[in-house]
Amino acid sequence: MQIEMQNAEALTGQQIAEFLKGSEGIAFTGGDRASIYAWTEQLLVAQEYAGKGKKERGASRRYACKVTWLSLPQMTRLIRSCRATGTVAVRPSRRRRFPGQVHSSRCKYTEGDVRLLAAVDNAHERLSGPATKCILKREHEEYGKPAYARLSEISVAHTYNLRASANYRRVAANFEPTRPSPVSIGERRRPEPLGRPGFLRIDTVHQGDWDGEKGVYHINAVDAVTQYEVVGCTSRINSENLKPVLEAMLHQFPFPILGAHFDNGSEYINYSMDEMMKAMMVEFTKSRACRSQDNALVEGKNGAVIRKLIGYGHIPAEHAGKVHAFYAAHMNPYLNFHRPCGFATVSLDARGKRERTYKTGDYATPCQKLRMLPGVAAKLKPGISLEDLDRKAAEMSDTEFARRMGAAKIKMLRACRIESPRALRIL
Repeated sequence: MQIEMQNAEALTGQQIAEFLKGSEGIAFTGGDRASIYAWTEQLLVAQEYAGKGKKERGASRRYACKVTWLSLPQMTRLIRSCRATGTVAVRPSRRRRFPGQVHSSRCKYTEGDVRLLAAVDNAHERLSGPATKCILKREHEEYGKPAYARLSEISVAHTYNLRASANYRRVAANFEPTRPSPVSIGERRRPEPLGRPGFLRIDTVHQGDWDGEKGVYHINAVDAVTQYEVVGCTSRINSENLKPVLEAMLHQFPFPILGAHFDNGSEYINYSMDEMMKAMMVEFTKSRACRSQDNALVEGKNGAVIRKLIGYGHIPAEHAGKVHAFYAAHMNPYLNFHRPCGFATVSLDARGKRERTYKTGDYATPCQKLRMLPGVAAKLKPGISLEDLDRKAAEMSDTEFARRMGAAKIKMLRACRIESPRALRIL
């Protein structure tokens, strides 16, 4: 709603005070600047502002701010101007402007000139202002192109003004999608064992931090066909610490390693690991983007084996050697000779989707599953026979070996806790 006030400048001092008191919650908006300045001048003259006391002047100033919606500093400047010159007049802007910034009818450089400048910048990969000015001048004077007549006279500063305009950005903008950095290490695909043992899925499990100190890192390697599993431990996952641990783990498998599949962690996807895989003549593959099932087997083993048997308590990095020795002597033999794993029966439903079912007869130890493979004797490492594996599995019953492994685990974890008070109390 718009309210017009007639003779608002002729109020008395008492009326002004009552108006300010009664309109505390009301906001006014003024018109254009010229009418506001003219009304302010009439108010100051009608109220005889210069001859009033300090209290009356303050009330008049607040009244003028209320009606015109000007700030107090703005009104003070207008009053100072009125007392100095006798008028409150709108002063024109004295800021120097280029012709193209004033009005479209007075623009010196047209939209075609802007497009031409953008074309020159795209061709020369956007040179500096002085270099661009020199090119525009040469195009007109030396090569006789009339289209560059106006641009040949442009100043260096105004070159940047035109480059900042919306028309220029619309023509000269060159948007390119983010280009991924190609990494030639490893082949990004799912491995295809085709029923052959020796294709490993490898992943890392961190034991956690404690007071800013890193814990040990477990390295989990699982064969994709037999689920033969070897776990190692290292204090750090850099190449210097990881490479010897991984080499020792690969030697624990009874069959040659044909392939190794990793996720995209930098601890594995590096040139040192690539050289190691090439020296062992091992197929080096890595997980695909948005394909979490590529490494699902070892991810499931991380929780069902390492987290279940070792837990989540902090083990300081200096005890990585003890943990690795426990794995090699107790846990890895238990996993492969005495702990049954489920081997799913895969079938296709009506829609062609694979279904996995686990039956009672589908459970066997990794060593038993290895014996079931056709021609397995020829697939073992030199010096290892099926009789050696059977003899190792028959040394102790499954429950007896599990008890011995559990006792060794408690002893190892107690040693870690005693030697490092910061370790989480496990027992």
